[in-house]
Amino acid sequence: MKSISTDIIYIGTDDLSIDLFEGQYKVPQGVSYNSYLILDEKTAILDTVDSRKAEEWLAKLETALDGRIPDYLVVHHLEPDHSSVIAAVAEKYPSMTIVAGAKALAMIPQFFENLSREGRTMAMKEGQVLELGKHSLKFVSAPMVHWPEVMVSFDEFDGTLYSADGFGKFGALSECGFYSSEDKDWDSEARRYYCNIVGKYGAPVQALLKKASALPIKRICPLHGPIIDSDFGHYISLYDKWSRYEPETEGVLIAYASMHGGTEAAALKLSEMLREKGVETVEFDLCRCDLSAVLAEAFRYPKIVLAAASYDNYIFTPMYNFIHLLQIKGLCDRKVGLIENGSWAPCAGRLMKEMLGQMKNMEVVEPTVTIRSRMHSSDIDKLAELAQAMA
Repeated sequence: MKSISTDIIYIGTDDLSIDLFEGQYKVPQGVSYNSYLILDEKTAILDTVDSRKAEEWLAKLETALDGRIPDYLVVHHLEPDHSSVIAAVAEKYPSMTIVAGAKALAMIPQFFENLSREGRTMAMKEGQVLELGKHSLKFVSAPMVHWPEVMVSFDEFDGTLYSADGFGKFGALSECGFYSSEDKDWDSEARRYYCNIVGKYGAPVQALLKKASALPIKRICPLHGPIIDSDFGHYISLYDKWSRYEPETEGVLIAYASMHGGTEAAALKLSEMLREKGVETVEFDLCRCDLSAVLAEAFRYPKIVLAAASYDNYIFTPMYNFIHLLQIKGLCDRKVGLIENGSWAPCAGRLMKEMLGQMKNMEVVEPTVTIRSRMHSSDIDKLAELAQAMA
């Protein structure tokens, strides 16, 4: 437990044993499940935690309550990593009212079939306020950031925005710091979190940012990662860029999927040519790296080069998976160069172009460079031409 103010206590938990968040994202520094307790004339629990940490959280809650009975459980977001202990805490405190948006209350039986809700729920609408005493939580609808039932709340007394998954990041608080001012790597892991978890929903995030801009925010308490306690303009500007799909850094991301080294050699040669022109490049071997990290870098840079072998008359699988990830996360407005390789029937270039054509405003730069098994001296001119176009 940690006191945030005289009457707000952090009762969240760190999870350092988890290997994959949402079953797919590597989290070498773990993750935090954030939960808060407001002790006022009325007592309110703000969200619970994942079932992996249920016992620890219930013990923290009991200690923080110090004999008080909670009046409210506020559910901002019903995803299981924030809601798994709803039934247990509701059973322990039968007089407690569950406060959430109407959509969240309607979805609760999907997760807790036998939870009795009759007479113990309160549905909040946009702009409605939950009075706790000096603290008052004003609710703001945030659909599809990143589930349809999400609401955030703003404490009109102390300027705290309880932002649900907004402004969250990977990393246990014991690893990255309790406050954002202590976190030396917020941008990187928050970017990876945003692009992979929320990335598809840029327009809803923009809508929420517009609502938040009218609030006198003094603190942001997310459901993952450090509490943001200063320099709000920095964090909000990053969210604004990410949700508009605007790049942050000039340069070229080069992602390659190579079976026997020939495609890799061509991709790295192109990178060398670009650097000679003064262009910053970053290279990723899609066969070996974490795709969630490459996706975050694709959001970061305005230009991308995709280099792939042809495989089974299609695109080599790691590259197909990466482009598919770009598609489903909604990346748009990028300039893309292509390198294909094929020993007898190169087809990756055409098929990558078709996949990119299903995305919004993805400009494919000519020429597409075709390598036959290995890069030859005759390929250098085409690579130079592509480097010039990308520069």
